[in-house]
Amino acid sequence: MNVYIVTDLEGISGVTTFAQTRDSDGELYQGARRLLMGDIAAAVDGCLAGGAARVCVLDGHGHPLNVIPELMHPGAEYICGRGFGVAPGLDESFDCGMLVGYHAMAHTPDGVLCHTQNSRTDARYWYHDREFGEIGQEAMIFGHFGIPVVMVTGDAAACRETREFLGDEVVTVAVKHGFSRESCRMVAPERARAMIREGAREALSRVGRCRPFTVPLPMPGRFEALVEPMPAGATQAQIDAAPRRRLEKVFEDQLHIYSFA
Repeated sequence: MNVYIVTDLEGISGVTTFAQTRDSDGELYQGARRLLMGDIAAAVDGCLAGGAARVCVLDGHGHPLNVIPELMHPGAEYICGRGFGVAPGLDESFDCGMLVGYHAMAHTPDGVLCHTQNSRTDARYWYHDREFGEIGQEAMIFGHFGIPVVMVTGDAAACRETREFLGDEVVTVAVKHGFSRESCRMVAPERARAMIREGAREALSRVGRCRPFTVPLPMPGRFEALVEPMPAGATQAQIDAAPRRRLEKVFEDQLHIYSFA
């Protein structure tokens, strides 16, 4: 069993403010990196316990290097750096995918750090007139290769979104429950990691029951975002009133869904 894990930072246990995810030189960001490594290690442990022969982890947050090399789990391999494009190394040799540390799409009322691709520009994406967040987008990329997503970890809103897109067979692990975009009720990271470990082990037993996420092709898409990024602390009213740009495109496959050029 070969597993491909994509990671993000906003849905990691112990992370609840944008100060932990945006300023890569800041102390809070460095702490979030350590929290990330704990959740990754728990997922890898669960995969190995569930019978995985190979686990590949993609460092998927926006900055070039979020994983901490000296804390890498020795049972996995890691893809890190900049400029590697969409789904580096992903192919049909993998049996399933997992999303660790994910968040709900933009404008989710109870979504902790909710956004889609760019938290500063209020970016939003639609395919076949259905709005997608990053969970659905990643599921489409896995689906391009015929690979099902079998586990998603993040806040409760992300888990709910996962079930809406991917069904109830996918294992979801809620490590926090949001009150607003930057406040939540947290599960302690130690307990969250135990939940992630067990979730990953269980998820491998469901590979045959989870289906790759596919959509009819060709696929019309629409993208909207602010013309200029908003400063930290901008109100929703200010964001809603700011000028936007809109792009449309018809996609011939599920792999290149981010490119509206």
